Amino acid sequence: MLLLLICVITAAAYVSGRTRAQRLRNSGNPEDIPHSLPRYYGYMAAIWAIIPALLVICLWAAFEQKVLTGFVTAGLPTEFHSLKPGQQNLVINDIKNIAAGNISASATDPVRVDAAARYQSTHSISSHIKVICALLAAVAGSLWGLRSVHPGTHARIFVERAIMFFLIACSSLAILTTIGIVLSVLFESLRFFSKIPFTEFAFGLHWSPQTSIRADQVGSSGSFGAVPIFAGTLLISAIAMLVAVPFGLMSAIYLAEYASQSVRSWVKPLLEILAGIPTVVYGFFAALTVAPMLRGIGESIGLSVASESALAAGLVMGIMIIPFVSSLSDDVITAVPQAMRDGSLGLGATKSETIKKVVIPAALPGIVGGVLLAVSRAIGETMIVVMAAGLAANLTINPLEAVTTVTVQIVTLLTGDQAFDSPKTLAAFALGLMLFITTLILNIIALRTVRKYREAYE
Repeated sequence: MLLLLICVITAAAYVSGRTRAQRLRNSGNPEDIPHSLPRYYGYMAAIWAIIPALLVICLWAAFEQKVLTGFVTAGLPTEFHSLKPGQQNLVINDIKNIAAGNISASATDPVRVDAAARYQSTHSISSHIKVICALLAAVAGSLWGLRSVHPGTHARIFVERAIMFFLIACSSLAILTTIGIVLSVLFESLRFFSKIPFTEFAFGLHWSPQTSIRADQVGSSGSFGAVPIFAGTLLISAIAMLVAVPFGLMSAIYLAEYASQSVRSWVKPLLEILAGIPTVVYGFFAALTVAPMLRGIGESIGLSVASESALAAGLVMGIMIIPFVSSLSDDVITAVPQAMRDGSLGLGATKSETIKKVVIPAALPGIVGGVLLAVSRAIGETMIVVMAAGLAANLTINPLEAVTTVTVQIVTLLTGDQAFDSPKTLAAFALGLMLFITTLILNIIALRTVRKYREAYE
């Protein structure tokens, strides 16, 4: 309702500003002719109406919970303030749940019930004040915007700058989000490396992050050698790419260069359907169909194939990734100008020679981009690996054995109630940091490869 009222005030400010500017434009006095078109003055008034209101809402949302929590906890007994921060957070959560009706008030401490009542009443008052302040800000901003409607105001420049700042804010948000993710992972990883040496993590050959509660129990220190995990990730990803890249690239070349329009209109959507199938379905297919089939084939020729193997996970993952390579490569190859093909054919080259010598070099950046996307998809896949390759951190290059990947271990370490101060939990952030660095290195190598082999045409 608040957002609806703000939109109404903004629309009214736009209409009023445009009408006032139109009235000045039709006055007949050359000195009263505004600098910009009337609609820009309407946009200016609308911007002045909506921006202050949104700022009030954002600031209120940022500080409301902190202020309400401080007000409610100030009235709690002294025993609460002597608790540890984690225990205080549990009490505050109970108070909020009681206020929301998620916990029965009759089955809890009367002190918490009273605190929940104060929290509920204070939250209601805060909501009413927020509505009033936001509406007042919208009205005041619209009045200021209407007051600025006069011939000396450059409304068009103001609106264009406002839009430019909005676009800059949107692009900066993506950049700041990336920086925040990297810094959060980095800081938690540094906490992990303060407990576990980096050399043990990067070069250790045994992964067993399970830690016990007491120091006298077996395995209390755990083992955090990440080499088996990264080896398993690279093994499964390599198998997947060996399936996805040839099939995806060849299918893209066929669809773009050889297939008729009728065949293309049927085959391309069928290929892209693979990208819309949930990964859990691929996991079931790998666990219930592909893995038993590979095991049966292995037994028939005298090979020992594990019930959960890297080969099964990699094959199914490769099938899943084919649309990423095929669709992007097909679009890039199709975008190569037809004049380049005609020129090559006119010089006497065959169709296959034209594809190898002209089309593929021109489309190389896009093809590499599709392959990089497929690699990232393979490295980040979790469900297929859990269901088809297992959780065992085995250091092996044998695709017939069970392995695990980085993403699977991250999910395993962060599942359930965990305390973010133990090496077991912090190991997930270290794995994420190493995965980020690995992906960055792959991107750098791909960019250098593209710059070296790409063909630039004017």
